[in-house]
Amino acid sequence: MAKKQTSIKYSEAIQEIEQILEKFRTEQLDVDTLATEVKRASELIVACKKRLKEVEEEVGNILDRA
Repeated sequence: MAKKQTSIKYSEAIQEIEQILEKFRTEQLDVDTLATEVKRASELIVACKKRLKEVEEEVGNILDRA
């Protein structure tokens, strides 16, 4: 969890979310780390949504100019 959401690539964020989900599915998360992992997943999801919105706007601008 060393990477910050401001500098992480979309694909890396998705990969990290998947890793957290896998820990959850396989019950590898204990009570002491659960809140931290859920918080990190939430931050990553926000970063992904932001990036998707940025790309959507960028593609829309490109198409508007075409």
